[in-house]
Amino acid sequence: ATATGEYKQWIPNTNFETSSNWDKGRVPCASNVVHFEKNKVVSVFVRSPHVLAGMYLPLNGEFILASGAGFAASDGSWDPGCDSGGTVRFSDTEQHAWFDPALWQAVSPGGEHELSRRLFSVDEERIPCQYDDVIFPPETSFRVDIDSSQQVIRLRSISLMGQEFSSPEAWTGYLRGPSASLQFHGNGTLQVTGSGCPDKSGCACGNTLDGHRICTALLKASGGQCPAPSCQSPLQPLGHCCRICGAIVNLDFTPDFELQKYRDRLVQTFLSQPRYGSVQMAISKVHQAQTLLGVIPRGSSPLIQIVLTDHGEGVQTGTTAAQLAAGIMEDIAHHGETLGISRGKVEVATGSTFSGQVGSRTLRMTTVGMVMGLLFGLLFLGGIFFVYRRGKLRLPTLRIPHLWDRAKDPLSPEPAGDKGFNNPMFNVEPPNTFPGEETPQEMVPKDLRVFYLNPLYDESQTD
Repeated sequence: ATATGEYKQWIPNTNFETSSNWDKGRVPCASNVVHFEKNKVVSVFVRSPHVLAGMYLPLNGEFILASGAGFAASDGSWDPGCDSGGTVRFSDTEQHAWFDPALWQAVSPGGEHELSRRLFSVDEERIPCQYDDVIFPPETSFRVDIDSSQQVIRLRSISLMGQEFSSPEAWTGYLRGPSASLQFHGNGTLQVTGSGCPDKSGCACGNTLDGHRICTALLKASGGQCPAPSCQSPLQPLGHCCRICGAIVNLDFTPDFELQKYRDRLVQTFLSQPRYGSVQMAISKVHQAQTLLGVIPRGSSPLIQIVLTDHGEGVQTGTTAAQLAAGIMEDIAHHGETLGISRGKVEVATGSTFSGQVGSRTLRMTTVGMVMGLLFGLLFLGGIFFVYRRGKLRLPTLRIPHLWDRAKDPLSPEPAGDKGFNNPMFNVEPPNTFPGEETPQEMVPKDLRVFYLNPLYDESQTD
């Protein structure tokens, strides 16, 4: 999300005068009987007076009447604007989910620049983010399912029925009132903080835990399947449900980076150019998962993600977006330090034969250096071990058990003329020799050879 937050407005309503809220596709008239399911909870805003043949009300609900609005019973006279009558049923409003991107739209109360229409949000950020302001249009009723995987759904402020709640105390007071339980249902809890993003480099949206809900709702109409991209190696932006053709630029940043300022720079410097007229851009701070050796999770790191798509077809798919990505990388090469950008990496997927990844030189050199250093270290350690095992290296502090050496080292060659060998310990003077005693060296003539049976000796080898 941007550092300043955005305004997200809820689209559906439960107004009495909204045609799509009725099973007949029209507002009930004088000859109709209105039927509300008795076990369905509703909150219905009524803007004008209505004459009806009858009405079945729910057991739990509310009707919010505007000035002059109300209901009257029909006297049976013919209404030229009404059909032959019958029952008209109010539609089920339980299916309107908070985490359905199709039910929200970004709005700008102060008016928006024409170029800002070329900006879009990845799917997770189409839902109100933790520093956004939520608007339920005035003079509308609604009912929304706030089931969530988060403990609380944090927002900067909420506006409903023409009243803004921008402090935790004010919002807590509203939740204690009679309407809140009719408007919001589910296991989630909405929390108003009243504070915006404190970081000029931007803040993450905070909807990652409910990413599966967002994608399930978004792809419900297509059977849970993403449309087939027209490029061979499509890209998967973080926070987006489906893969795209075009380009993704990921930026590492320094404390000097300002997201809002940099977004304005991209809009004015690049999107304003006629040759990039078909390109749409999404830019936000996201958190990328980090792993050790590609397997073991080790937290996440923040980065700035720029997603670029265009309206090209066939081999032209994504090529204009790829050109814009190249322009952004060139701009970073010249001004990155001033802008607070330490490194950039771009991925490209187009309908042409050119498709792949292009990274920054710094990143490539760092990766290659790490790999080469690791390989050199392994080879060096392997060489030391090999030399040691060959007996060319002696480590005085390393003690190897004798039995292990005997099991691994070959036996010394025997003399050619006999089947014995000299005992290296035979002529060594015992440590406890008393005066006057003969030592083994004195007791045995020097020219006498001593033999003993070797348990490892095989007599069959004498033949």
